[in-house]
Amino acid sequence: MNVLIVFAHPDPRSLNAALCDAAVAELEAQGHAVRVSDLYAMNWKAAVDRADFPTLGEGERLKVAAASGAAFAADALTDDVKAEQEKLLWADALILQFPLWWFTMPAILKGWVDRVYAYGLAYGVGEHSDRRWGDRYGEGRFAGKRAMLVVTTGGWAEHYGPRGINGPIDDLLFPINHGVLHYPGYDVLPPFVAYRADRFDEAGFARAADGLRERMRTLDTTPPIPFRRQNGGDYAIPSLELRPELGAPGASGFALHRSP
Repeated sequence: MNVLIVFAHPDPRSLNAALCDAAVAELEAQGHAVRVSDLYAMNWKAAVDRADFPTLGEGERLKVAAASGAAFAADALTDDVKAEQEKLLWADALILQFPLWWFTMPAILKGWVDRVYAYGLAYGVGEHSDRRWGDRYGEGRFAGKRAMLVVTTGGWAEHYGPRGINGPIDDLLFPINHGVLHYPGYDVLPPFVAYRADRFDEAGFARAADGLRERMRTLDTTPPIPFRRQNGGDYAIPSLELRPELGAPGASGFALHRSP
């Protein structure tokens, strides 16, 4: 497979960087082709602004989705964005690797998503009608490709458990797994999470690296999270509400969007 790792940590001496190196080495040992977008090393521009759309008229309002779609269709996005889009189209699997900061990804990685996921590439594709509401949530440009998160966090595993004060890790990562990865079509694998990252010793790193290597060895065979597909019949269109006969009685929240 072709594997793209989008890496977001500012320190090349960090645990994150060491884990990224371990993942790359294992993937290459398995015969996969690997490319790494190291966002801090690239000095990636995170904020979307008018400079992203060179063909936008001077007096024209910036409507980001419309400007993104027009620039993508005209092949007029900036060179840094087009280079990352080429990597996405090349890759059979996408890995987003980051430390969990304030319950989400670092701003630089969110900015990568904001700028690279152009209208016409990652969203705004497919038929919109009373039968179908676009090609998304399991369909779309990246359908048939795989994706997963590699995450480090300072908190204990128990802090992110079913009764942990921080909330279940699957709930915290749902907006990324479901909204950033499944939305444009990826089959999303369960995340790899390393807890208590600031307290690792050599033995702790060895265990985490071994676990990550095993996940890299099974990148092409691990069953994905069973998210429901938007146009597979589980959701009413156009309201996009899960049909009332589906899901456990009285259930609500993120778990509803996983098939039993």
